[in-house]
Amino acid sequence: MATHLITGAGSGIGAVLAQRLTERGDEVWLLARNAKRAAELRHAFPTAQTLIGDLADPARLSWALGNQTQPVELDSLLHVAGTVELGPVGDTPVKVWNETLAINLVAPAELTRLFLPQLRITRGHVVFVNSGAGLNAHAEWGSYAASKFGLRALADSLRHEEHPAGVRVTTVYPGRTATPMQLKVHQQEGADYDPDRWIAPESVATAVVTALDLPRDAEITEVTVRPGR
Repeated sequence: MATHLITGAGSGIGAVLAQRLTERGDEVWLLARNAKRAAELRHAFPTAQTLIGDLADPARLSWALGNQTQPVELDSLLHVAGTVELGPVGDTPVKVWNETLAINLVAPAELTRLFLPQLRITRGHVVFVNSGAGLNAHAEWGSYAASKFGLRALADSLRHEEHPAGVRVTTVYPGRTATPMQLKVHQQEGADYDPDRWIAPESVATAVVTALDLPRDAEITEVTVRPGR
């Protein structure tokens, strides 16, 4: 039985991953931003355990987690949570930049730092669910794409640093996926939202689980998942 910590399990890709991993009997820990969200996650996933830490405030994650019981060993850390606010660079305020970078980049870096000791024990796995915007930036996606380009650099550096310890690092780049975030993006774009046009969260979760389950003689470092229709 493996032990996993997932961010962003409240909906979309993270929720599917939490469901799949609990159903197969793995031990699952879910990070929640506050006590109310933690209670909601425990209701949705009764066998899971929760930790409370606000990704929007990475500087307090060490203190918050240090005052809670944590997994002694960890087989995977799955970074799925994210935020997006579209807009031209010329109209994007510092508040949006700071929040986007905090949640999408700085918090994953800090969580990884905090849990690396446990991951080294198990020769575990860190998975970053990035975005197609982490490979190619378009107009009005500046702050989000910058955070995701940074997340790619974080993963690449971590992979080189932790390879001697046996820690595997995978980045998944999904295209547009039918999640609540995608609905928000369409609303910001002023476009009609048809989830059937986009990747199902289950398909991205399959890519993640495939990377986790790959035998130790190989490592999926990067995988791009694109809409098939």
